[in-house]
Amino acid sequence: MAKRRIIYIDPKSSTPKYKQIIESVYGGIERKTLKKGDKVPSINQICSDYNLSRDTVMMAFNALKEKGILLSRPGKGYYIDSVEIYNQEKVFVLFDELNAFKEDLYNSLISRLKGKASVEIFFHHFNYKVFKNLINESIGNYTSYIIMPATFDNTSNLISKIPKEKVFILDRLKPDLKDYPVVYQDFEMDFYDALVEGLPFLQKYRRLIFVNPGGKEPIERKAGFERFCIENNFSYDVIKSLSGIKPSIYEAYFLISDHDLVELVKIAKYYKMKLGKKFGIVSFNDTMLKEVVAGGITTISTDFNAMGKTLATMLLNRSFEQIRNTSRIIIRNSL
Repeated sequence: MAKRRIIYIDPKSSTPKYKQIIESVYGGIERKTLKKGDKVPSINQICSDYNLSRDTVMMAFNALKEKGILLSRPGKGYYIDSVEIYNQEKVFVLFDELNAFKEDLYNSLISRLKGKASVEIFFHHFNYKVFKNLINESIGNYTSYIIMPATFDNTSNLISKIPKEKVFILDRLKPDLKDYPVVYQDFEMDFYDALVEGLPFLQKYRRLIFVNPGGKEPIERKAGFERFCIENNFSYDVIKSLSGIKPSIYEAYFLISDHDLVELVKIAKYYKMKLGKKFGIVSFNDTMLKEVVAGGITTISTDFNAMGKTLATMLLNRSFEQIRNTSRIIIRNSL
């Protein structure tokens, strides 16, 4: 029986040889002569048959591996691992954690990439060792990398192991990653601008209190808050927790933690303080639940749906920009 031919190389074609190898594999999948689990010729065999350099064949095989088409089995060779050749983008997504608003971001991202890319998501949970291991283990397996460094600084040496044109940074501007495309929040200006917009609703309050637990939270918000309060002659305070507080009338609290939000709503109810009248609450990061809790909680929030759409568009178009995501204050009954 004649040996089945899989690779087709035209020495007179202007198409680079490595691309001809890739197109040969795609063609075999389209004609259904290559199926999932089929073995493809070895690198040495292709080099010998077509007088090609090993680097040329490796370039083609690595591209097919990144797209999830080929799988390498040590000591056995290369096999077809997927016949989904139209999902050429294989995207690695590394978030800090999953919560309600990050879920909105993720759903927006994959909705925009649907049919154009396959996405695998991972979480580092603010653990640098996990962050480092996940990145190291991912190298060479994806066509694009979306990375949320969160609180980690000086990650450029690690991230630079990935080809620069494949990396997209999410959520924060990092000085050592200034040359990478990014969709980011400006935490200081987002807070300041929201307070300026909400000033007509804040003027009835005598004191503004920002509950900032620190840790994984961006430190820039404190500067935006203090600047606004000083410029507008508000008495203010920045505290780490609600522990031991006894709220007074004409105070407005700004809360990062949803746990603190629930606790303060309970405290206000206990002291019979009607939200939005003589006692105010503003929460960060809008969710559907905050539309209905206690008659509606005012929020300061970036648009996570827009963030996901912008990021997907950048990735698909390979546009290497640095885009500040939109943010706003959403006024509800609690203010």
